[in-house]
Amino acid sequence: MDSAKQPVSPVLAGPYGHPYHPILVTVPIGAWVSSLVFDIAALFVRDPEFLVLGARWLIAIGLIGALAAACVGALDLFAIPTGTRAFRTAVLHMSLNLLVALAYVGNFLWRSGDRLEPGMLALNAVSLVVLAVAGRLGGKLAFRYGVRVVDEDAQAEGFLRSK
Repeated sequence: MDSAKQPVSPVLAGPYGHPYHPILVTVPIGAWVSSLVFDIAALFVRDPEFLVLGARWLIAIGLIGALAAACVGALDLFAIPTGTRAFRTAVLHMSLNLLVALAYVGNFLWRSGDRLEPGMLALNAVSLVVLAVAGRLGGKLAFRYGVRVVDEDAQAEGFLRSK
């Protein structure tokens, strides 16, 4: 269990107690949620071209952020002992996120024009649902299994009373 708390490479994955993966995942999550907001808004305006184009750019930004998050997340995966529940959860988390990224690659390529097709919106929404499930598994890794979270002795200093 202690090995899953320590980074494989503090420089690349973040030092003990400060992993980079959780902050990096905010980029694709924010970009992809915003792309869905743009898609929905495009349904209600007279000339939706700017929103459709904006959604496409947000999908691209999300893909770049997902690549960075995946690289660092893979380093965190290497620290988890194989054959454990934490490892199986991490592999499922990674697999779902890979599926989401591939769906967004497809969605990005589909959006070559300036029109929003119903399938694009549906793929965007379904991808976010799968992303939410993957995120729930990531939360389980951190908050239930303590992957890359400091041990309780280190956490205790935050609860000492000031004099």
